Amino acid sequence: MNKIFQIYDSTFKRILTLSDKAVINLINGLFGTEHPTDSKITYNWTEYENKDLKRILADSILTINDRDIYHIEAQMTEDEEIVFRIFEYGFGHAYQNRIMEKDGETLIFPQPCVLYLDEGRKEKIQDEYTLTLRFKGQGIFTYKVPVVKLQSFSTEELSNKKMIILIPFFLLKLRKKLQKARTKENIEELQNLIVNDIMGSIEKNEKAGNISIEDAKNLRILTWKLYEEIYAQYAELEGVMRKWYDQSLDLESDRYLDKIDALEEELKEKNTEIENLKKRLEELQKK
Repeated sequence: MNKIFQIYDSTFKRILTLSDKAVINLINGLFGTEHPTDSKITYNWTEYENKDLKRILADSILTINDRDIYHIEAQMTEDEEIVFRIFEYGFGHAYQNRIMEKDGETLIFPQPCVLYLDEGRKEKIQDEYTLTLRFKGQGIFTYKVPVVKLQSFSTEELSNKKMIILIPFFLLKLRKKLQKARTKENIEELQNLIVNDIMGSIEKNEKAGNISIEDAKNLRILTWKLYEEIYAQYAELEGVMRKWYDQSLDLESDRYLDKIDALEEELKEKNTEIENLKKRLEELQKK
């Protein structure tokens, strides 16, 4: 897998390991569910590489509250084979977790969706993939896989669905435009995308409680890393990105300093308690 796709892959996987609340919000947004944000998440990681090593980023099967199973497959470009692969992964998971019942064994497939992170060739990306299964003498079943196209969302729509942890990939919105023409207007548009749409949305969702302070810090860092890979040649914006990146590091430092202060205060209280106990012991020994 080439370097840039490794970055996309690791970014998506890192996003899926943010706070449980943030990930549950993402699941609810993608699948239209209403799981409580304190629900338990179990991860079932799997990987796949096709022959050209370019199409697959990561696919993840998550179980919520030991009951509801979801399969998210992140894609950068359109892939005609994807529905077969999702079915294959779904079957593999169902087989590994098959249930023995009185009438025989039961396979429970995850609820799937394909998440396109880049816009690709819009006319080629379907809204839904289907796979028809014909069981001879037993009937026909249509296996459906809905498609979510991230770049078709506005920042407001992403926030409303509480799927804001995908916001670092909004950097891809202007990639092709800037590749075609590096104009002053395009650079300003990119700056507006970074400052207002991406960083502004992270801050807004942190204040709204949709993500934690730690989530916000990590999203800024992930955005910076993606920026370095996609737009490193645009020195005009490095100062803007550096400001937000440094802010995240400052927040991390503050968090550790606060923890140190709290531990020092706790140690001080313990030392006082020890001194009081020593005095009490001395008084008892004098009697």
